[in-house]
Amino acid sequence: MLSRTGHSPRAATCGLRSLAACALGGIALMALAGGGDARAQGVGITISCGALGVELQLCRDGVAAWERETGNTVEIVSTPNSSNERLALYQQILGAGADDIDVLQVDVVWPGILAPHLVDLKPLLGDAPDAHFPALIDNDTVDGRLVAMPWWTDAGVLYYRRDLLEKYSHQPPESWSDLTRIAALIQKAERAEGRDGLWGYVWQGRAYEGLTCNALEWFDAFGGGTIVDGDGKVTVDNRRNRAALTEAAGWIGTISPEGVLNYDEEAARGVFQSGKAVFMRNWPYAWALSQSEDSPVRGKVGVMALPPGGPEGKTTGTLGGWHLAVSRYSAHPEVAADLVRFLTSPAEQKRRAVEASYNPSIPALYKDDEVLAANPFFGQLFETFQTAVARPSRATGDNYNRVSAAVWQRVQDALGGRMAPDAALAALDRDLNRLSRGGRW
Repeated sequence: MLSRTGHSPRAATCGLRSLAACALGGIALMALAGGGDARAQGVGITISCGALGVELQLCRDGVAAWERETGNTVEIVSTPNSSNERLALYQQILGAGADDIDVLQVDVVWPGILAPHLVDLKPLLGDAPDAHFPALIDNDTVDGRLVAMPWWTDAGVLYYRRDLLEKYSHQPPESWSDLTRIAALIQKAERAEGRDGLWGYVWQGRAYEGLTCNALEWFDAFGGGTIVDGDGKVTVDNRRNRAALTEAAGWIGTISPEGVLNYDEEAARGVFQSGKAVFMRNWPYAWALSQSEDSPVRGKVGVMALPPGGPEGKTTGTLGGWHLAVSRYSAHPEVAADLVRFLTSPAEQKRRAVEASYNPSIPALYKDDEVLAANPFFGQLFETFQTAVARPSRATGDNYNRVSAAVWQRVQDALGGRMAPDAALAALDRDLNRLSRGGRW
């Protein structure tokens, strides 16, 4: 483990503490160690990565390896675990033109928001981006500039009770309507045997970013587009999306409990892992937890890509994960970019996958024997990452948070029965066009 150090002179000069207090109402930051003895001949930079736990330790280990390779030193700057608070801090620091943090860990939806403050990595990394999933590199490219590099990826996937499907002679669903049918049949049969608390399908229905992710998956699965297209045009109100939202609204109170409208990821996982649901939409992290020694469903779970909506749709999953970017205000952008290159490299991503099941953003690692030995389910996720859909953050830029809020509010209006699906999508179309100023986000 790396030793603890104080703030660097650079950080103190730029006023890191005052910026953090201004942005977050007094949340203080700590600079955590960057690798043992200071090396006078090396360059010192800072990175924000891994707020806590295993994520932080993995970052420390990767940073230490880069220090040994280059002779440079790194301070790890602790930032809030809450993504909203972390984004607010970044916006405050970058908006002031401060060089407090050279390398920033950014959410997959932030490149479009922070792009004006980030270095173009394309001329600094050579062909390194070619190794990653094209959809992720496309996500991180804003106005032709590669403003971030994928560090690990995520996408929504479908979990299912393999034992229950086998019990009733069902194959995994081939479409959303197929899932609806199978979930209803198994739910009815199991309840007839006395398991009254069993539900067919649980997911994230609370009014927050998780519902935007679910809704985008429904729309994309039915071939209805990405809410806002790459040119900034609002495309959400169309017949395929109306069919998708109508299907989803029909789940409430039938195969999904009414309480699903208050579920986030952990609430859905709690129901599924306790053995009270046939299907669950969640992120890949839930796999390892479902297979823990104390899990009631250990050895009974399958994972697959989310199904298509029909002949016009496709398997899908909303892209998640975290990326690394270099601040435009860094005093050492080339050195910072080299740290990004190292941390996002195949060797480092393999280490993180083997040690802690972090999903690589590099396709070749999904065929690596050591990675698959540590994570047998990774092979089942490959298709999802190939066909995953990005949220429209690049097209909408710093308006994305308001776009997402409009999506989850109108979608929940339809799910909760406050508006018909057609009316909800028409209202969402009007909301987004007002925000877009005619496509000029």
